[in-house]
Amino acid sequence: MSKRAEADKKLTAQIKQCWIESGGFHGYRNIYLDMRDANQFCGRDRVLRLMRQAAIKAQRGYDVPRGYYGGKPDSVAENELNRGFDVEAPNTWWVTDITYIKTHEGFLFLAVVIDLFARNVVGWSMSDRMTEDIAMQALTSAYWRRKPTGEVKIHSDQGSQYASLQF
Repeated sequence: MSKRAEADKKLTAQIKQCWIESGGFHGYRNIYLDMRDANQFCGRDRVLRLMRQAAIKAQRGYDVPRGYYGGKPDSVAENELNRGFDVEAPNTWWVTDITYIKTHEGFLFLAVVIDLFARNVVGWSMSDRMTEDIAMQALTSAYWRRKPTGEVKIHSDQGSQYASLQF
C-alpha cells in the first residue's frame, strides 16, 4: 500500500469520526472546517473525494409526513379575521393550527391555540396521529386554562381537522 493510500485511509477514519460527531449532518465543507479546527490540515477537495469514496453523505432535510388528499377544498366559515391580527382585548380571537415535529421515533403532531391579544399559547395538544381529536384537545385545554366569559372567535386554516363535524 502506498504512502498516499495509507494517509487517505487514516484521514477517512478521522473524517468519519467528525461526521459521526456532527450527527451525520455535516457535509464536506463543514467536515473540512472541523478537520482544520482539529489541526488536521488537508484540502477541501480531498475531503470531498474521501467522503465520496467512503459513501459518507450529509443528511439533507427530512421527509414530510404524507397527507392523503381527495375531493375539493371545503370552506366551513368565512374569514372574519381577514388578517386583522391587532386585537383590543384578551379572549376575543384565538388562532389555531397543527404542525409536525420529527423525532427519532417518527413524527409527532402538535396542535396549538394562541390568543391574538397577548400572542401567547393558551392551549396545546400533541399526538402521533393528526386527527380531529388533537384539535379538539388543544381547544379544550385552552378553554379550561382561560375560562372565557364572553364570545371567543376561533380562526384556523380550515384543514380537515378543523372542518370536521366534531370541531
